[in-house]
Amino acid sequence: MDSLITAAARALAAGDPLGALKRVALRDDAPALALRGIAMAQLGEFARAKMLLRSAARAFGPREAVARARCAVAEAEVALVSRDLGWPAKALEAARTTLEAHGDRLNSAYARYLAIRRLLLIGHLKEAERGLAELDPSLFPAPLRATHELAVAGVAMRRLRTQSARDALDRAEEAARQAKIPALMAEVESAARLLQTPAARLIASGEERLLLLEEVEAVLASRALVVDACRLVVRDRGTVVPLARRPVLFALARTLGEAWPGDVPRDVLLTRAFGARLADESHRARLRVEIGRLRRALRGMAVVSATKRGFALAPSRAGEIVVLAQPVEDEHAGVLAFLMDGESWSSSALALALGTSQRTVQRALDSLAAAGKVQWVGRGRARRWMTPPVPGFTTILLLPTLLPVD
Repeated sequence: MDSLITAAARALAAGDPLGALKRVALRDDAPALALRGIAMAQLGEFARAKMLLRSAARAFGPREAVARARCAVAEAEVALVSRDLGWPAKALEAARTTLEAHGDRLNSAYARYLAIRRLLLIGHLKEAERGLAELDPSLFPAPLRATHELAVAGVAMRRLRTQSARDALDRAEEAARQAKIPALMAEVESAARLLQTPAARLIASGEERLLLLEEVEAVLASRALVVDACRLVVRDRGTVVPLARRPVLFALARTLGEAWPGDVPRDVLLTRAFGARLADESHRARLRVEIGRLRRALRGMAVVSATKRGFALAPSRAGEIVVLAQPVEDEHAGVLAFLMDGESWSSSALALALGTSQRTVQRALDSLAAAGKVQWVGRGRARRWMTPPVPGFTTILLLPTLLPVD
């Protein structure tokens, strides 16, 4: 490897893409193409970066398996940062296997971290945790240690283990400081801010207040019966009843929980659960059926009793009932939650992350765009959607709405 390539690689490792381009911008050999691709990615020119990395992989040829694998890993990182979640995970795993077989331990580990970050984005927490458990960060240099701790913190925040997240972020900050890479330090700082911004709203006895993530954790660990509108479950310390697939029952449980210790009139329940403005006897009959189903679902946790004007919910073993709601509630809150990370997303990537159809996501994006809440750039398959983050709010409690409760 010649001196210019070495100097460019060192500049990229230090987070200086312009310094790298000064050395290789006019070269078209395979190593220079790869470094130019990485530099363009660091500058945010993802489409150009992807083209350069693919050209570099072709230029290296079939005998240079390690170099081709490194290009594949770099292309996967570009896809991840540009939120192109549809890229083939098998190609990244094949590149990781090649690197490991040839003794490139660091790049092999980095490929695994990219896979873990993708799993976090699409909500596969168990797989991400298994991947992290197989890696020992003490063997890695500072940038890779920071990446590891950021992934650990991401899992911990989504699991509502705030002290573990805080400890991981402290370790990430120390590693990023040792690495002296500005972009990495900024990423750690951005992640740490999530612990200091409201993550949910608590509704109890007719009053509301915002909660930090650690306060949400405390509420879920308390003796209260929690109607959790972030994950669409009803829980106390001993039991979790998932209602994500039973929206009518959850709407009834939430309405009754918000009114505790009072009751809710039947016409209010009909409006909240069925959207019925002018209720007839069929609506009232359906309400009685759904109330019966809710009683069975919450048996042992709460009692749903009839009152003169409607129904009331009372805890069986908890001391009180509280409702945990998202800090910002919108018809398309799930889509907004992912867009609020400040990155640009394709509709296909959003559909994959949300676990729904691309057409459903596209309708949501069109509605949000008409309301001025999102904007798009590009055309056709290159179109990307984005929105600036809502100041003062974190999206951690928005994302798990779509995740399984385990």
